Amino acid sequence: MKMLLIYTYPNHNSLNYAFLQKVIKGSNENTNIEELQVLDLYEENFDPLLVFNEQKRRRDMYTDPNIEKYRKQIMWADKIVFIYPIWWGRPPAMLLGYIDQLFSSNFAYKDKKGLFPEGLLKGKSVVCVSTMKGPTNYPFLWLNNSHKILMKRALFNFVGIKKVKFFEFGNMESPKGNQKKKLEKVYNYFQKV
Repeated sequence: MKMLLIYTYPNHNSLNYAFLQKVIKGSNENTNIEELQVLDLYEENFDPLLVFNEQKRRRDMYTDPNIEKYRKQIMWADKIVFIYPIWWGRPPAMLLGYIDQLFSSNFAYKDKKGLFPEGLLKGKSVVCVSTMKGPTNYPFLWLNNSHKILMKRALFNFVGIKKVKFFEFGNMESPKGNQKKKLEKVYNYFQKV
């Protein structure tokens, strides 16, 4: 299995970075994972801004040479792992900008007759490791599970990715947040996946 880790947090002295390290450590100990690539969107200085004009049209995003290397990474990967915080009930703008640009028409999906497009990323799987300050059940109870619906239904299922797993950890800024236990849970998962 080839695995792409997409890390979206601006601080390497953080809990999110500790989750990244646990994913890497577990993956390196897993004989099912033959190759691993890490994309740190902040370290990469990824530009999340969409620009459309006469020279750069939305319908041509799938051929944009500025993001060709990122398209190649997605095509290369069997499993894509996203590590990010949940801010205001959704992933950070940096990650959403990456998604807006990369999961484009004629690359991630193709319009066809009928209600839904054809997903072009079939056969891949996704794991989302997310952290938040609020309680773990906050997105479910107060936001009608909007984070998971956004990521699974509105994005991944739309582009043909049906196998999606979530690690959604709350209370991460609390001394009683069980951070070590949650880090070990992620490590154990990637050691065996």
